[in-house]
Amino acid sequence: MTTSRRTFIHLALATGTAGAGISLPASAKALSPAEAQKIAEDAYIYGYSLITTEVTRVQGSNVPKQDSMKAPTGQFGNVERYPPADFRLVSAPNADTLYSVAWLDLSEPQVFSHPAMGDRFYLFEVVDLWMSDSTASPSKRTADGKAANYLFTGPGWKGKVPAGMNHFPSATRYMVILGRTYANGTDADYKTVNALQAQYKITPLSAWGKPYTPVTPAVNPNPGFSMTDSPQKVILDMGTEGYFSLMAKLMGGDAPPAKADGPILARMAKLGIVPGKPFEMSKLDPAVQAALKDLPQTALKKIEGNAKSLGSVVNGWVVSKGLGSYGPHDYLKRATVAALGWPANQEKDAVYPYTEVDSKGEKLTGTNKYTVTFPKGQMPPVNGFWSITMYEIDKGWWFVPNALNKFTVSPRNDLKQNADGSTTLYFQNDSPGVDKEANWLPAPKGEFIPMMRMYWPKDNGPSIINGMWKPPAVVKVA
Repeated sequence: MTTSRRTFIHLALATGTAGAGISLPASAKALSPAEAQKIAEDAYIYGYSLITTEVTRVQGSNVPKQDSMKAPTGQFGNVERYPPADFRLVSAPNADTLYSVAWLDLSEPQVFSHPAMGDRFYLFEVVDLWMSDSTASPSKRTADGKAANYLFTGPGWKGKVPAGMNHFPSATRYMVILGRTYANGTDADYKTVNALQAQYKITPLSAWGKPYTPVTPAVNPNPGFSMTDSPQKVILDMGTEGYFSLMAKLMGGDAPPAKADGPILARMAKLGIVPGKPFEMSKLDPAVQAALKDLPQTALKKIEGNAKSLGSVVNGWVVSKGLGSYGPHDYLKRATVAALGWPANQEKDAVYPYTEVDSKGEKLTGTNKYTVTFPKGQMPPVNGFWSITMYEIDKGWWFVPNALNKFTVSPRNDLKQNADGSTTLYFQNDSPGVDKEANWLPAPKGEFIPMMRMYWPKDNGPSIINGMWKPPAVVKVA
């Protein structure tokens, strides 16, 4: 994770607003409504990843006990089976890996431990409150599969790293470990993976090497927002003042801004958005207040409207790369990922092409039959594994109920090859025949979206990362 964030002293240097009792700057009184609206929109976009992660943190950790993907701070919540067909908690669920999630409070350094993983694919994505880049998250790609201990420390920590530990300095007080462990879907393999999950542990550094029982923090009965609404709705419900007040509070303590953020911090200060200080709409000119009234809706529209810039279309498939990496000022890209796919994997760990159309650009629907054919020797090039998941579209992307209870198609289905060595997959509502069911991905009767998951894609030779390998188009059967 990046180590470029520091305490808020950098803001004082950048804006000249150091000191207590900051009042609304005179510059705010001179701002026109249009100027104020532009600054506020940029500020809203800048902080969207921070607010999204904070809301997700509270909803996922302000709980009394472990329950699936939720658990008290410092403890893992584990998903023990693939989601069922009627699962509606998280859109576009996967049926390849089992999730393990732990939120950490780095006011004291914490040690994350996992057992020997062998040859099994695993990925422990590390994310701070800002969604800073983390290309070295513990995984099958970055480690050797042996048992390991990782030390996570918060901003400004100066201690000594114990021997044998890998050090991950965090830019913020709070962070999350999003674990994915491959499972083939059989009861026997679920049992094996669940045994691994039971050994994923978080231990305060002060208790390392000693008997330790996790202490469950008290649940806050009034965290300030809904614990059940989607983060996006929660954020909209904050309004302009609530949003900027929370943002300023976090930046003044738990999530100090980066040095590179100096220019936007200086602009925000002109409007009275200052880390550590409440944002008060009532102090703004009435015309400016009116201009900022609908800011959450207009900013979110701009954020969502940026989605198409995140990927390119290849044979009808939308291929998005570079989602987990953001330049020093690419705040809009970061906000778009936070809004539509929080928090997103590094492309080195996973790429998820998806398509809504066939080779002629027509919408995919279960009233038709389709094929996807990989030529001989041109299966998806990965070091980990690949699969294609079928989703029906109904206010989200959801699994398709079917007689086989089959939501994905992948090499673990023992795919049948054609005589010429190519491999054809079948996307349709009814069975293509018993002899072809290994290659069948059941589709709904209405519109659908297949999503390809490529874990640890190869980065040399033909690769989806360098563009030399391309997913084949979905072809409608005449």
